[in-house]
Amino acid sequence: MPTHTRYALTWDLDSLYPHPERAEFQTVLERYKSDLTQLAADSETLPALSGSGATAWGAFVERLADLLARSEDLHSFVGCHAAADAENKLFQRLEGQLSALGPIRQQVLTNVELALKQVSEAELPAILAADARLQEVAFFLEESRRIAALRLPKDQELLAAELAVDAIHAWGRLYDRLSGEVRVEVMEKGEVVRKSPSQVTFDSSERSVRQNNFYAAGKAWSEIADTCAEALNHISGFRLSKYRRLGLKDHLDAPLRNNRMQRETLEAMWSAVSARRPVLLKYFAAKARLLGLERLSWYDTLAPLPSSSLSKSDSAAVTLTYDTACDLVIKTFSEFSSELGDFARMSIADRWIEVENRSGKRQGGFCTGLPTKKQSRIFMTYTNTADSMSTLAHELGHAYHSYVLRDQPILLQDYPSNLAETASTFAEAVLGERRLADAASADQQRAILDHMLSDSVAFLMNIHARFVFEHNFHIERRDGELSAERFSELMLAAQRETYCDGLDADGWYPQFWVSKLHFYITGNPFYNFPYTFGYLLSQGVYAHAKTAGPGFAEQYRQLLIATGCQTAEEAISSTLGYDLTKPDFWNKSLDIVDQRVAQFVSLCEG
Repeated sequence: MPTHTRYALTWDLDSLYPHPERAEFQTVLERYKSDLTQLAADSETLPALSGSGATAWGAFVERLADLLARSEDLHSFVGCHAAADAENKLFQRLEGQLSALGPIRQQVLTNVELALKQVSEAELPAILAADARLQEVAFFLEESRRIAALRLPKDQELLAAELAVDAIHAWGRLYDRLSGEVRVEVMEKGEVVRKSPSQVTFDSSERSVRQNNFYAAGKAWSEIADTCAEALNHISGFRLSKYRRLGLKDHLDAPLRNNRMQRETLEAMWSAVSARRPVLLKYFAAKARLLGLERLSWYDTLAPLPSSSLSKSDSAAVTLTYDTACDLVIKTFSEFSSELGDFARMSIADRWIEVENRSGKRQGGFCTGLPTKKQSRIFMTYTNTADSMSTLAHELGHAYHSYVLRDQPILLQDYPSNLAETASTFAEAVLGERRLADAASADQQRAILDHMLSDSVAFLMNIHARFVFEHNFHIERRDGELSAERFSELMLAAQRETYCDGLDADGWYPQFWVSKLHFYITGNPFYNFPYTFGYLLSQGVYAHAKTAGPGFAEQYRQLLIATGCQTAEEAISSTLGYDLTKPDFWNKSLDIVDQRVAQFVSLCEG
């Protein structure tokens, strides 16, 4: 990457808080810790939530909002420093200190939820109306009351939380340790090389490399399958035991409540996906022909397309400088909405973004908010590729989401996982369509569409396979533990169902359940369907934008605001007018996938 660019490659953190090495920052941290500890103590002596106690509760909720905002600020600020300088021991220590305060923060929220649990749904509106501060954040309190249905009585909840450290969370930590120790043996230049799983990919242009990597990875994961089966059995078993105590309908109640969505919405989404995804088999067939194969295997789905016909000008266009990427993102966003374009320009110019390609940084990318500053920061490594430009657009979408919410009450700025990817994936869609329209050759168009349709396969097939697998093993787990072999059978059946049996007979991945971290995340059950929900929501919003006219930019803005203060269904209904419990909206999203498949097939036949 060039050292001289019009746009800065590193972010500005010094304008947010004193540098962590300075004594002034330690003062900020100590004040936060003291105030949080006092708030936790006061949460233990709150009066019952009633009309007469509304004033005391109003003052407490005001303090709660302030502490939660400061908490997010400090986690973001320290996290940014730690990501940019991964080996810095001070930053690592500060991350640990903030993490250690997590139980105190959770104590406060749990006490609020349990107090709300004692109030009937009929009584709550009148109590909240008794104090303007409570009325302003009524949705947060109503939502906290709904989440309280997932809490046991206080003594039992505290005991369960203590036991969970050495139970469900211990199994999750065991998986983290085991998966971190896995090494895949692959051949490189005639020698066997041991690599971490993240270093072994299935996107080589050489099929023999993809195939060898695939089987080597499967073998490596199979070696820890029995222990991972133990972990998965006990993680799900712990949850099911608690759900029975709570009287929940089934294992989907909790994740649905956490995502503020109805069961009917989930069923409508998966029903539409199941009916429409066979169109992706046409994409598989066209891609297989380009690769010279009869059918794709699992390890072929991410293979790059042959590009022998790329001209010199096409090849040069593959390299995208950061300046070029920024200019294109700003231009594309501005065509959609002047506010979105101005926001992107401001974020880049004011150095909200860290993109420098250097050693010592953490992997990956993220966008993190600092609510008291009404700003965000974006972390990534820019590598002069179209994928990097898409990541930039994605993270700017997240930042814009926070920016739109910046003047809302702090307690109405949070949104669940299924709505978190709305703005980011929408921003990617806007940029992707612009790149497709500007593509200079059929090869470039095919490559862009291949990337888009690979995403469709991931969200409509792969993610659904994870959901079907997890749903089915939770049902069987009620009657006892499952063996590693049974887990593999369930995974294979889920893949065959959701991929419409569209891969080569030897090309499935039954050990996938061993390798996928998401099944072992103990704090968030069913870490799968929110991804498909967010993807289809953003595609549907984009489809709506193309026919909504000049007023859509404001509609979109109102939708993002609604994510913090409404359920998923209400947010879409109140701003775009669609009912998520019916198939119409989901089919509008899936129409885009159909169109992309048709365009890809046409380009392959031309």
